Amino acid sequence: MVQFIQAQNVGLAYLEERFSLQLTEDEAFFTEWFENLPEITDLEKQDLDRVKLHFLRLIKRPPLSEETVKLVILSPLLNLAGFYDEPFYMRGEQSIEISAEDEEEVIRGRIDFLVIQEQLWLLVIESKRSSFSLLEAIPQALVYMLANPNQDKPTFGLVTNGSHFIFVKLTKQNIPKYALSDEFTLFKRKTELYQVLSILKKLSQILS
Repeated sequence: MVQFIQAQNVGLAYLEERFSLQLTEDEAFFTEWFENLPEITDLEKQDLDRVKLHFLRLIKRPPLSEETVKLVILSPLLNLAGFYDEPFYMRGEQSIEISAEDEEEVIRGRIDFLVIQEQLWLLVIESKRSSFSLLEAIPQALVYMLANPNQDKPTFGLVTNGSHFIFVKLTKQNIPKYALSDEFTLFKRKTELYQVLSILKKLSQILS
């Protein structure tokens, strides 16, 4: 009998056991988040400063819902990075299922944002409410990335709770491997939101 598991209940240990997923510490595996990043214009910085201001204003009156995180933080970032333009298109709340080879257990979940180009999944974005730890969101994002039907190209992910951001890269050739970027926050005086946008712009250039 097939057992169904919700993606939000899956941990890294389960993914390592069932899908042979491996974390790689090789810096050369995921250079996209720190090498040759595009410049952020003064106008884009002004837009990001407003995004930060809006978010900081909202968290003064908790709770801040996951939908608000999408609206206030994710949507402006994706727009500025070019993911609402050709050749990309967005899908929200996309259902997925994934199973190991024996198919006795099936993981089900819903992706917050899925960026698609020519029917290939390119960037999976998982957002959580502001009080949610990113460490809990990373396994869920990896589930969605493992469900990508394309085996040849890497899949990139972003997890955020609105104030903190981590990028993920996954490849599926032979043994699935993944790596994480540093964690970025908009709470620093010199906001790291600029770098988050720069990385997103770099990914849009790579994937377009």
